[in-house]
Amino acid sequence: MKLWKLGWMLVVTSVVLAGCGIGDNDDIGTDAGTSADTDAGMGTDAGTTRCWWDADCGSGQRCDTGTGQCKAQSLSCTDDSGCFASEICHPTAKVCVRTCTGSFDCPVSAKTCEAVNSTYTQKVCKCSTDTLCNVERATADLVCSNVERVCMPKCTTDAQCVTGKICNTATGYCEAKVTDTNGSPCSGTGQSTCNYGTYCDSRVCSPLPAPTCPNYENFTNKSSLGTTGPILFGARVVGVTSDTSYCPASSPTRVRIMLSAYSSVPFPTTKDALGGFFRVSVAGSVVDAPQLVDSAAGNYIVMGTNWERADIIVNLCASSSSVTLSTAFYFTNGNFLCYQANW
Repeated sequence: MKLWKLGWMLVVTSVVLAGCGIGDNDDIGTDAGTSADTDAGMGTDAGTTRCWWDADCGSGQRCDTGTGQCKAQSLSCTDDSGCFASEICHPTAKVCVRTCTGSFDCPVSAKTCEAVNSTYTQKVCKCSTDTLCNVERATADLVCSNVERVCMPKCTTDAQCVTGKICNTATGYCEAKVTDTNGSPCSGTGQSTCNYGTYCDSRVCSPLPAPTCPNYENFTNKSSLGTTGPILFGARVVGVTSDTSYCPASSPTRVRIMLSAYSSVPFPTTKDALGGFFRVSVAGSVVDAPQLVDSAAGNYIVMGTNWERADIIVNLCASSSSVTLSTAFYFTNGNFLCYQANW
């Protein structure tokens, strides 16, 4: 009898254990299914495409790194509206360039963060080599321009260059068109149709006057001069008054001198943004010239299709007995202009 009961107990126990095993297997199966579903879902999210470089995009597209989206956006532009939100249209190269506050904002292709030029203080990412310009691209069709130092499409014809430049087909660079125009007829003022670094004087292309004033002789930073920066080509007295509200009592005569200049890059719209502009005294000392320009309207006038011309009125002080004043001005990488103001 005892053996019979023991047998039934073993049978019941086996059934219970078997049932538990089935339940456990069902739970494991459910967990496995849940895991598989979760993994599949994660795989879908991971498949979302984001671009990092232009090479990630198709033909005719660029990568907007701000949004991570490929867009049909040309590198060439005419104004800022043709560029991404993080870019500006370079004023002379006419290509979209990324703005920056430091090199950490810049891509590998253009790692130097600098002002556009001496008169346009917006900082942009600048390049150093053709090779780096193409490091993030599927094709090597960009060059690092030898003037603006920005990545731009390699040219094959003059028509692909901005006005005033021609295509060097050997390098793919758009370069300034240079011809010997000294002595050639011209019209108007400033550069006109003359070579850069010369000016139109009495309807003839002429060299700029050589600096011979003591201001130049005593000036020690001659290495900052050149022929590629803004060119000063004219000066004249436009006003002489006694003004002790502007000048000290020891030198009460306020002398207003208009300087005329042209540039290969646009002049800024305000005198406060005018960088690299200096006045040199007879002793050779240098001061920032924008501080000599009155903020009132009419003292800083920018003109020309590309804002390439500027008339700038500076204010100097002289003694009440003076009738002449020796002064001089220059832009970084530009010429040195001596001027003897007489009144």
